[in-house]
Amino acid sequence: MTAARSLHPSPRTLEVESLASFDRLVAAGARTMQGWHAQSLDLRGRTAPLTSLDVQGAIFLGCTFDAGVEDSLRGRGALIFPRLEAVPFNPYRGQLYTPQELYAGISGSRYEDTLDAKVYQWSIRPGQRHRLDATLAAALHDHSIGDALDELTRSEPFAGRTVVGVMGGHAARRGSAVFEEAALLGRLLARNGSVVATGGGPGTMEGANLGAYLSGMPDEIFRQALQGLASVPGFRPSVSAWARAAAAVVERHPDGTPSLGIPTWFHGHEPPNLFATHIAKYFANSIREAILLELCHGGIIFLPGSGGTVQEIFQDACENYYGAPETITPMVLVGREHWLRRFPAWPLLQSLAAGRRMENRIFLVDTVQEALAVLDT
Repeated sequence: MTAARSLHPSPRTLEVESLASFDRLVAAGARTMQGWHAQSLDLRGRTAPLTSLDVQGAIFLGCTFDAGVEDSLRGRGALIFPRLEAVPFNPYRGQLYTPQELYAGISGSRYEDTLDAKVYQWSIRPGQRHRLDATLAAALHDHSIGDALDELTRSEPFAGRTVVGVMGGHAARRGSAVFEEAALLGRLLARNGSVVATGGGPGTMEGANLGAYLSGMPDEIFRQALQGLASVPGFRPSVSAWARAAAAVVERHPDGTPSLGIPTWFHGHEPPNLFATHIAKYFANSIREAILLELCHGGIIFLPGSGGTVQEIFQDACENYYGAPETITPMVLVGREHWLRRFPAWPLLQSLAAGRRMENRIFLVDTVQEALAVLDT
C-alpha cells in the first residue's frame, strides 16, 4: 500500500481499524495475525487474545497495550510503530477529517486555535521538512488518509456513484458571479446524482462544495445562504470570521448532501472550506493533486482560475494523453473569454488532443448548464 492511496488492496493484508473488527476476528476463531494492520487501536484489555494469536508478520500502528504486551509482541515477530506524542495530529488515524474536527471551537475562539491551524503551524516550523521524525509522521499520516479515502469511495454514501471534480481559483470571493456559478454547478451536479469533489479550499472550491451540500434544500434556502456568506467575502483579513459565517450555515442545515474536499497543508494559508463533509487533507501536495485527478472518473469541470488551475488542466490532460481508452475522462473548461484570451489554455489543449483518443472528450463552454450537458453526452 502506498502513502497516496491503495487502489488495489493486497489480498494478503487486512486493515483492522476498530476494536469491534478486532473482536469479531478473534471471536470468529482467528489463529494468526499474519498480514493484519492494526491502526490506532486501544488494545488494553485484549492481552489474552494477543497472547494466544500468532503475531508473526502483524503490524501495529500507533496502538496502545497493557504493560509488557508490546515487548512480547515484538519478541514474537510483530512490527510496532509507536504512538508519536510530539505532533498535533494522529499519524495513524483511521478516517477522514470532518469540518467540525478541523474547526472545533471556532464559534468561540480564533481560527489560530483550531486543529487545522495548529497542524499547519507545526508543518512550517523552521527546518521541520528536513527532520526525520516530522517527515515520518507526515508520511504515515498521508498513508492513513489515503487508506481512509480508498475505504470511503468503496462505501456509502459514495460507492457506485460518479465522482465529478470541480476545479478553479481559490481567490473567487463570496458574492461574486464566479462563486455563485461554482455553487450552482455543485448544486446541479449533486442533484444529478454525482459526488462533487474539489481541492477543498476557499473560492470556487468552497462554492462547489456549498452547492452540493445544500442541493437537497429549496432554492430559497440556497439563495439565502449565498447572500449570508457574501457578508464575509473572503478569508482575508480574518479566517475566523470567514469560517464562522460558513459554520452558521452548517449549523442551520446540519444534514447536507455529502461531498469531498482534498486540501493540503502545503497550501495551509488557504483554509479548508466547511461544506465538504469529508475532508482528505494531506501534507504532500503532489499526492493530493494526483489523487484528486484520479478519483474524478466522471470528469473534471474547470472554472476560471489562474496558475494552479492551469497546472491542473494540463496535469489532467497528461493523464488523458497517455491513458488507455477506458481511462480517458471528460475535461470541460468553462468560460470562453477566460480560457481563450486571459489564460489561453484551450488552444494548447486542443493542439495536444488533436488526433488522440481524448480529442472528443475535451469541451469549451460558457455556462455551468452547458458543462453538465456535455458531461452527459
